Amino acid sequence: MATQQEAPVNWESVLDGIFRGKTVIECGEGRNVYRQGQPADSLYYIRKGKVKLTVISPEGKEAIVAVLGAGDFFGDGCLAGQHLRIATAVAMADCTLDKIDKPLMARILHEHHDISELFVRHLLSRNIRYEADLIDQLFNSSEKRLARILLLISNFGKESKSEPVIPKINQDTLAQMVGTTRSRVSHFMNRFREHGFIDYDDGGLTVHSGLLTVVLHD
Repeated sequence: MATQQEAPVNWESVLDGIFRGKTVIECGEGRNVYRQGQPADSLYYIRKGKVKLTVISPEGKEAIVAVLGAGDFFGDGCLAGQHLRIATAVAMADCTLDKIDKPLMARILHEHHDISELFVRHLLSRNIRYEADLIDQLFNSSEKRLARILLLISNFGKESKSEPVIPKINQDTLAQMVGTTRSRVSHFMNRFREHGFIDYDDGGLTVHSGLLTVVLHD
Protein backbone atom coordinates (compact mmCIF):
# COMPACT_ATOMS: atom_id res chain seq x y z
CA MET A 1 0.00 0.00 0.00
CA ALA A 2 1.44 3.38 -1.02
CA THR A 3 2.29 5.78 1.77
CA GLN A 4 2.08 9.53 1.47
CA GLN A 5 5.49 11.18 1.26
CA GLU A 6 6.23 13.94 3.72
CA ALA A 7 6.99 17.31 2.18
CA PRO A 8 10.71 18.08 2.43
CA VAL A 9 11.83 20.76 4.84
CA ASN A 10 12.53 24.06 3.09
CA TRP A 11 15.95 24.98 4.49
CA GLU A 12 15.72 28.61 3.46
CA SER A 13 12.37 28.97 5.18
CA VAL A 14 13.76 27.33 8.32
CA LEU A 15 16.83 29.54 8.35
CA ASP A 16 14.81 32.68 7.63
CA GLY A 17 13.10 32.17 10.99
CA ILE A 18 16.40 32.25 12.89
CA PHE A 19 17.85 35.53 14.05
CA ARG A 20 20.30 34.66 16.83
CA GLY A 21 23.31 32.50 15.99
CA LYS A 22 23.00 33.00 12.22
CA THR A 23 24.68 35.54 9.95
CA VAL A 24 23.97 36.16 6.26
CA ILE A 25 27.24 36.73 4.36
CA GLU A 26 27.81 38.13 0.88
CA CYS A 27 31.05 36.58 -0.34
CA GLY A 28 32.72 37.84 -3.51
CA GLU A 29 34.29 35.61 -6.16
CA GLY A 30 37.74 34.38 -5.12
CA ARG A 31 37.29 35.21 -1.44
CA ASN A 32 38.06 32.63 1.26
CA VAL A 33 35.09 31.72 3.42
CA TYR A 34 37.49 30.01 5.82
CA ARG A 35 40.97 28.52 5.62
CA GLN A 36 42.36 25.09 6.41
CA GLY A 37 43.52 24.96 10.03
CA GLN A 38 41.16 27.65 11.35
CA PRO A 39 38.76 26.84 14.22
CA ALA A 40 35.69 24.84 13.11
CA ASP A 41 32.96 26.62 15.05
CA SER A 42 30.19 27.00 12.46
CA LEU A 43 28.73 25.59 9.26
CA TYR A 44 27.42 27.27 6.12
CA TYR A 45 24.42 26.97 3.84
CA ILE A 46 24.72 28.18 0.24
CA ARG A 47 21.75 30.28 -0.87
CA LYS A 48 23.39 31.48 -4.08
CA GLY A 49 26.68 30.81 -5.88
CA LYS A 50 29.30 28.07 -5.85
CA VAL A 51 32.02 27.19 -3.35
CA LYS A 52 35.05 24.93 -3.83
CA LEU A 53 36.75 23.03 -1.02
CA THR A 54 40.51 22.65 -1.40
CA VAL A 55 43.07 20.78 0.70
CA ILE A 56 46.80 21.48 0.90
CA SER A 57 49.09 18.60 1.84
CA PRO A 58 52.10 18.99 4.19
CA GLU A 59 54.25 19.03 1.03
CA GLY A 60 52.31 22.02 -0.31
CA LYS A 61 50.30 20.20 -2.99
CA GLU A 62 46.77 21.53 -3.45
CA ALA A 63 43.73 19.49 -4.51
CA ILE A 64 40.09 20.42 -5.08
CA VAL A 65 37.97 17.90 -3.20
CA ALA A 66 34.47 19.27 -3.90
CA VAL A 67 32.50 21.96 -5.68
CA LEU A 68 29.20 22.84 -4.00
CA GLY A 69 26.26 24.94 -5.12
CA ALA A 70 22.98 26.45 -3.92
CA GLY A 71 21.19 24.20 -1.44
CA ASP A 72 24.38 22.60 -0.10
CA PHE A 73 25.86 22.77 3.38
CA PHE A 74 29.58 22.79 4.10
CA GLY A 75 31.77 23.05 7.20
CA ASP A 76 29.46 20.62 8.98
CA GLY A 77 32.39 18.59 10.30
CA CYS A 78 32.19 20.83 13.36
CA LEU A 79 29.05 18.91 14.38
CA ALA A 80 31.05 15.66 14.48
CA GLY A 81 33.80 16.89 16.79
CA GLN A 82 36.07 18.51 14.18
CA HIS A 83 37.95 21.28 15.97
CA LEU A 84 39.94 22.67 13.02
CA ARG A 85 38.99 23.10 9.37
CA ILE A 86 40.46 20.32 7.23
CA ALA A 87 39.92 22.25 3.99
CA THR A 88 39.80 25.79 2.64
CA ALA A 89 36.45 27.03 1.31
CA VAL A 90 36.68 29.52 -1.58
CA ALA A 91 33.85 31.29 -3.41
CA MET A 92 33.98 30.42 -7.12
CA ALA A 93 31.34 33.06 -7.90
CA ASP A 94 29.57 35.74 -5.90
CA CYS A 95 27.83 33.89 -3.06
CA THR A 96 25.13 34.47 -0.50
CA LEU A 97 25.76 32.23 2.53
CA ASP A 98 24.11 31.58 5.86
CA LYS A 99 26.74 31.14 8.57
CA ILE A 100 25.21 29.06 11.38
CA ASP A 101 26.91 28.77 14.74
CA LYS A 102 27.59 25.19 15.83
CA PRO A 103 25.53 25.35 19.10
CA LEU A 104 22.52 26.70 17.20
CA MET A 105 22.58 23.95 14.56
CA ALA A 106 23.08 21.27 17.22
CA ARG A 107 20.01 22.57 19.05
CA ILE A 108 17.89 22.67 15.86
CA LEU A 109 18.80 19.09 15.00
CA HIS A 110 18.06 17.94 18.56
CA GLU A 111 14.69 19.68 18.86
CA HIS A 112 13.28 19.19 15.34
CA HIS A 113 13.30 15.57 14.19
CA ASP A 114 11.98 16.36 10.69
CA ILE A 115 14.87 18.75 10.12
CA SER A 116 17.31 16.24 11.59
CA GLU A 117 16.11 13.56 9.16
CA LEU A 118 16.51 15.89 6.19
CA PHE A 119 20.01 16.85 7.29
CA VAL A 120 21.02 13.20 7.62
CA ARG A 121 19.65 12.48 4.12
CA HIS A 122 21.64 15.44 2.83
CA LEU A 123 24.85 14.08 4.38
CA LEU A 124 24.23 10.57 3.04
CA SER A 125 23.58 11.88 -0.47
CA ARG A 126 26.78 13.87 -0.35
CA ASN A 127 28.78 10.84 0.83
CA ILE A 128 27.38 8.81 -2.07
CA ARG A 129 28.49 11.57 -4.44
CA TYR A 130 31.98 11.61 -2.91
CA GLU A 131 32.22 7.81 -3.29
CA ALA A 132 31.22 8.15 -6.94
CA ASP A 133 33.90 10.84 -7.36
CA LEU A 134 36.53 8.47 -5.95
CA ILE A 135 35.47 5.61 -8.23
CA ASP A 136 35.49 8.01 -11.17
CA GLN A 137 39.04 9.10 -10.29
CA LEU A 138 40.28 5.53 -9.97
CA PHE A 139 38.73 3.90 -13.00
CA ASN A 140 37.73 6.43 -15.66
CA SER A 141 39.74 8.27 -18.29
CA SER A 142 40.57 11.98 -17.97
CA GLU A 143 38.03 12.76 -20.69
CA LYS A 144 35.21 10.97 -18.86
CA ARG A 145 36.20 12.58 -15.55
CA LEU A 146 36.09 16.05 -17.11
CA ALA A 147 32.70 15.37 -18.70
CA ARG A 148 31.27 14.13 -15.38
CA ILE A 149 32.65 17.12 -13.47
CA LEU A 150 31.10 19.56 -15.96
CA LEU A 151 27.74 17.81 -15.64
CA LEU A 152 27.93 17.87 -11.83
CA ILE A 153 28.96 21.51 -11.60
CA SER A 154 26.17 22.54 -13.96
CA ASN A 155 23.62 20.69 -11.78
CA PHE A 156 22.62 18.76 -14.88
CA GLY A 157 19.47 16.73 -14.29
CA LYS A 158 18.02 19.03 -11.63
CA GLU A 159 16.31 21.08 -14.32
CA SER A 160 15.23 20.32 -17.86
CA LYS A 161 17.35 23.02 -19.42
CA SER A 162 21.06 23.62 -19.72
CA GLU A 163 22.53 25.82 -17.02
CA PRO A 164 25.70 27.94 -16.98
CA VAL A 165 28.38 26.27 -14.88
CA ILE A 166 30.00 29.35 -13.38
CA PRO A 167 31.24 32.56 -14.96
CA LYS A 168 34.80 32.40 -16.26
CA ILE A 169 35.69 28.94 -14.96
CA ASN A 170 39.36 28.47 -15.77
CA GLN A 171 41.02 25.39 -17.14
CA ASP A 172 43.62 25.27 -14.37
CA THR A 173 40.79 24.71 -11.87
CA LEU A 174 39.27 22.01 -14.06
CA ALA A 175 42.68 20.34 -14.43
CA GLN A 176 43.03 20.23 -10.63
CA MET A 177 39.62 18.64 -10.28
CA VAL A 178 40.20 16.07 -13.02
CA GLY A 179 43.76 15.27 -11.94
CA THR A 180 45.39 15.96 -15.29
CA THR A 181 47.23 18.74 -17.12
CA ARG A 182 45.79 22.00 -18.37
CA SER A 183 46.75 21.09 -21.95
CA ARG A 184 44.72 17.86 -21.75
CA VAL A 185 41.71 19.75 -20.38
CA SER A 186 42.04 22.29 -23.21
CA HIS A 187 42.15 19.47 -25.76
CA PHE A 188 39.00 17.81 -24.36
CA MET A 189 37.12 21.11 -23.99
CA ASN A 190 37.78 21.95 -27.63
CA ARG A 191 36.55 18.51 -28.64
CA PHE A 192 33.40 18.84 -26.52
CA ARG A 193 32.73 22.22 -28.12
CA GLU A 194 33.23 20.88 -31.65
CA HIS A 195 30.62 18.17 -30.96
CA GLY A 196 28.15 20.71 -29.56
CA PHE A 197 28.31 19.28 -26.03
CA ILE A 198 29.28 22.64 -24.46
CA ASP A 199 29.33 26.33 -25.31
CA TYR A 200 31.45 28.94 -23.61
CA ASP A 201 32.25 32.61 -23.97
CA ASP A 202 32.96 35.59 -21.71
CA GLY A 203 29.59 35.07 -20.00
CA GLY A 204 30.35 31.56 -18.78
CA LEU A 205 30.05 27.94 -19.83
CA THR A 206 26.86 26.05 -20.75
CA VAL A 207 26.58 22.26 -20.69
CA HIS A 208 24.23 20.37 -23.03
CA SER A 209 22.71 16.92 -22.60
CA GLY A 210 24.90 15.45 -25.35
CA LEU A 211 27.84 15.46 -22.94
CA LEU A 212 26.23 12.47 -21.23
CA THR A 213 27.30 10.34 -24.18
CA VAL A 214 30.95 10.84 -23.18
CA VAL A 215 30.26 9.61 -19.64
CA LEU A 216 28.12 6.65 -20.74
CA HIS A 217 30.32 5.55 -23.66
CA ASP A 218 32.50 2.46 -22.99
